[in-house]
Amino acid sequence: MLLLTINTYSQTKTIHVFVALCDNINQGIVPVPKSIGNGQDPKNNLYWGAGYGVKSFLRYKTKSWKLVQTIPPTDTDILERVLFKHTTKDVYLLADAYDGATIKNCTRTFLKAANHQNPISITTSSKTLQFGGAADLIAYVGHDGLMDFNLNLSCTNNVNIPKDVIILACYSRNYFTEKIKKAGANPILWTTHLMAPEAYTLKAAIDGWMLNETGLQIEERAAQAYHKYQKCGIRGARNLFATGFKQ
Repeated sequence: MLLLTINTYSQTKTIHVFVALCDNINQGIVPVPKSIGNGQDPKNNLYWGAGYGVKSFLRYKTKSWKLVQTIPPTDTDILERVLFKHTTKDVYLLADAYDGATIKNCTRTFLKAANHQNPISITTSSKTLQFGGAADLIAYVGHDGLMDFNLNLSCTNNVNIPKDVIILACYSRNYFTEKIKKAGANPILWTTHLMAPEAYTLKAAIDGWMLNETGLQIEERAAQAYHKYQKCGIRGARNLFATGFKQ
């Protein structure tokens, strides 16, 4: 007897995560231990290879994602590029670890993707996947570089369907609002205060997005995850996250 697996998605979904590696020397941050604050060492970096970094958390601390392959990046600012697939859904996640010294370029590339610019095709053994400005969801993880530098964003696309975006960085709603509006994107999750942009929050938000939850539901998921790992109190965690533009 032939058994058919019914996929809840009518088509493959893609997520592109831009990670600016934590960098004590090249970013305006409160220094972290040297071993995890080297922006040129993705293997041990706080936001990538450390326990709650994007690559390590998705690979080792959740059963929801499986590493498909490590892909040689074409951009010299990207130190490592990895492709994951969700274990039960037809969803792929591409994560890029940017040299911490190139946070400005990482931020710019993320914002251009929010404006549907610079689509990227990644070919696996079974299919060709669309990321960059062609991804269904994009996310930024790392220090909020817009607190330190100005960035002129050239938006070339008139957006009919806003790109869903997640920005896990300190005060991201305060500093990214103007540029996200200019890009024509839809902020399903960002922050209102200082925070640790670690991967458990990203994973929680993506879980809600895959279920087509509302921004408020995704915000609650993020708060619950942040409180679980940070032990900061659920009220404080709820005050930390926001969805959409401030009224």
